[in-house]
Amino acid sequence: MERDYPFNKLKIINDPVYGFVKIPFDFIYDLLQHRYFQRLRGIKQLGLTSMVYPGAMHNRFQHAVGAMHLMTQAVGVLQSKGIEITEEESQAVHMAILLHDIGHGPFSHVLEHSLVEGITHEEISLMFMERLNKEFENQLGLAIEIFKDNYVKKFLHQLVSSQLDMDRLDYLRRDSFFTGVTEGVIGSDRIIKMLHVHNDQLVVESKGIYSIEKFLIARRLMYWQVYLHKTAVVAESMLVNVLRRAKYLMHNGIGMFATPHLQYFMASDVTFDIFMKDETVLEKFSLLDDGDIMSAIKIWTQHEDFVLSSLSKAIVNRDLLHIELQNKPFNKQRIKRIKEKIGEEFNLSKDEVGYFVTTDVIENHAYSLTDEKINILFSGGSLKDVSTASDILNLSVLSKNVRKNVLIYPKSVRNWASKL
Repeated sequence: MERDYPFNKLKIINDPVYGFVKIPFDFIYDLLQHRYFQRLRGIKQLGLTSMVYPGAMHNRFQHAVGAMHLMTQAVGVLQSKGIEITEEESQAVHMAILLHDIGHGPFSHVLEHSLVEGITHEEISLMFMERLNKEFENQLGLAIEIFKDNYVKKFLHQLVSSQLDMDRLDYLRRDSFFTGVTEGVIGSDRIIKMLHVHNDQLVVESKGIYSIEKFLIARRLMYWQVYLHKTAVVAESMLVNVLRRAKYLMHNGIGMFATPHLQYFMASDVTFDIFMKDETVLEKFSLLDDGDIMSAIKIWTQHEDFVLSSLSKAIVNRDLLHIELQNKPFNKQRIKRIKEKIGEEFNLSKDEVGYFVTTDVIENHAYSLTDEKINILFSGGSLKDVSTASDILNLSVLSKNVRKNVLIYPKSVRNWASKL
């Protein structure tokens, strides 16, 4: 039976963080339903962080919908303060935030440079947006201009990508909710209500400065307590090494299980140029999610290659390698002796030892002095950077790039290595 009434696309989504989220435009519903966007249901927001915080099983789909919800609030607040945002601009900026992460691959940031080379998820997101723009007959043109920061109203891009965008406001609150780490709870509603535009720049009214202080402190705490938690760091390092070993074996003619689309990215060195020259590459990428990786790793636990099977078993069983963190670089002689010990214990070549003993540097700063600043708007129209406007934030602490050196090796030599 044919419908004799228009299909209602302004649906309600029940979100665990915000409650009921309304789809603000008919066309947004069409994007939500598209298979490119539905793929995000299968990509975890926080990679392997669930090995530390079991509740961290939320996905990129949820985050994108949440960021879209905050965009609805932000646009409404700015319009109520007399900032001109047309219906077309509102729909476009909603599209831009909804699709800002559509280019993420399996396990989000963890494997960003493992399956493809020299191309970021933002660049792949833009490719997806341009492909959707063709499919939907140029309805995403303005959204793409805003996403690329080519549109005349610069504050619209800042709502999508800046040091105080809807992306950050959602992921801090959402990641805090699902991990149970209360230090990440922020007053996103209060921050959004304090937003304004001054000289085409997104600013925060002075009454909101305390909420911004809490936002920056929460961001700092969440990075070291969640995003760069040492157990998550070692798990994700092992995942990268599993893929690296699998690609090495495949390139050397050793067959192994992988879904067809995963096999393509493992067998080929896929670069930005290849994405641009071959339209089918993006289609293959659109089929990838966490399930492809985990199904392969489960099969690889039985592979004859010792390195691949050992690391795969360790991930599946959460029997992770040991990790050490310290401020200064690790002694090179100590690392050399640990590698020799592991080589002897497991009868590994020098190259194979490199999969079990790795060094790295992790770093983060809560606030960047080089990116667009968070400006506080005072009465009379004067602007101050939050770092100078605040009476409790220490600029040197906030902007300092904190670096920690990482050393990862098997637990079997932990006691022996601690005495070196």
